[in-house]
Amino acid sequence: MQTIIQHSNDLKIAKHIANYYDFDMTLYDSHIRFYLNQKINLNNLRQKYKIDFNYLPNHFDFQKTALFISDMDSTLINIECIDEIASFIGLKPQVSKITAKAMLGEIDFDSALIERVKLLKGLDYGVLEKVYNQKLRLNIGARELIKFFKNKNIKTAVVSGGFTYFTDMIAKNIGLDYSKANFLKVKDKILTGEIEGKIINAKAKQDFLLELCNKNNISTKRVIAIGDGDNDLLMLNEAGLSVAYHAKPKVIDSADIIINFGGLDKIMDFFTE
Repeated sequence: MQTIIQHSNDLKIAKHIANYYDFDMTLYDSHIRFYLNQKINLNNLRQKYKIDFNYLPNHFDFQKTALFISDMDSTLINIECIDEIASFIGLKPQVSKITAKAMLGEIDFDSALIERVKLLKGLDYGVLEKVYNQKLRLNIGARELIKFFKNKNIKTAVVSGGFTYFTDMIAKNIGLDYSKANFLKVKDKILTGEIEGKIINAKAKQDFLLELCNKNNISTKRVIAIGDGDNDLLMLNEAGLSVAYHAKPKVIDSADIIINFGGLDKIMDFFTE
């Protein structure tokens, strides 16, 4: 028996689907579940109704989840921070183009980051605060999801190919247990155009997941990882459950769970017993 989750409580849509496929269904506050013996193509449902549908994974025990680890830019938050920093010096189009190619895996992430950070040389460090206050917003459902995990004593973390200024502020804001990102080199409150220390790339994200598992003495099978870009793939593949959030094609193709229309709080639907 397979279970499909409709990440919406729209009963009209649910009845149409249940009648068409001859499914049994159960209504919950935030979602609807269908029960079936055959496999169907969920992409057809997603595109037709513009809401999220997922199979309830059989390989992952949600009640034993011990760690949730998230990418930051365009996953936990609504922007690519480096693009918005560049906007203050009129270079957003150039930087955004490089960012997009890196997220699609078309160019090497490390090289792309070094190239973009060089363009920020000479910028006042105070611009980061302006980006945080004026541009950065948590994605829909982020605060609710983290609160949900904290109530279940599930550890939470953010890891990013972006910058520590933003990951640290977000971690403090919503109560994440861990954060890790790149450290922008600053001299006399001016960006030098360099990264200080090791670049947080795809391998570093994977390593951080493993580091947290080791630190908390938990199996990777009890980890949920979420991301949207090519540099999240190693981390997602390491986790017991991978989630693609409004993601690039490569990530969607490899993830266990796909959220293309709803907010981060849709992850909570899987925990209903």
